[in-house]
Amino acid sequence: MNSTEIVIAIVIALGVLGTVIPVIPGSLLVGGAILVWATETHHRGAWWVVAAAAVCIAIGAAAKYLLPGRNLKRSGVPNSSLIVGGVLGLIGFFVVPVVGLVLGFVLGIYLAERRRVHSAAWPSTKEALKAVGLGIIIEFTAALTAALIWFSVVVFS
Repeated sequence: MNSTEIVIAIVIALGVLGTVIPVIPGSLLVGGAILVWATETHHRGAWWVVAAAAVCIAIGAAAKYLLPGRNLKRSGVPNSSLIVGGVLGLIGFFVVPVVGLVLGFVLGIYLAERRRVHSAAWPSTKEALKAVGLGIIIEFTAALTAALIWFSVVVFS
């Protein structure tokens, strides 16, 4: 590995870590770093690596929103509660750095469900927590897969 690849590896590692920490744009860092690597290297398969990483990240991005949202709807959480959760998550992102997005989303779901079903709000909130966790796992897996594709090409070729 040369010095450029070491810097790219550090940025990719930060990106993978960023899928778990809401402040860092994880998948975008991974994809961007791999794209920069492809433009800077003369590796014969660089653009195939970019394409494979982009597919992984795109599938992960789609699944990150579709699967948890479907599970929340299946469990009976209405769109209005999801909207309240999203708005409070966005506010929380700016009020409480790092964890505010997740805290705001879960608090928003809880408050909306508390208003809608009163004392039975906790099951909906647990489903929201599961959905957040599933989204994080999906994005982490997609970013890690893209990183492993890049790593295997750099190390083994």
